Amino acid sequence: MKLMERIELNPAILVGKPIIKGTRISIEMILEEISEGNSIEDLLQNYPRLQREDILAALHYGALMLKQSLVFPASA
Repeated sequence: MKLMERIELNPAILVGKPIIKGTRISIEMILEEISEGNSIEDLLQNYPRLQREDILAALHYGALMLKQSLVFPASA
């Protein structure tokens, strides 16, 4: 299964935020957990429905969203 096939956008779940398919675990939550210093192993232990590929898919999704973003420097 390709990484992006693990991501689902469903308006009926978490108001359409991207989630791991078949769960209510948002990509946002996974990225926040990683940014707070939690390891992949921590996430796998704390969220038994997750698989390593789900977390990698979340990271990949975050990277793709940044690649598609336009960034404007803040004015002084």
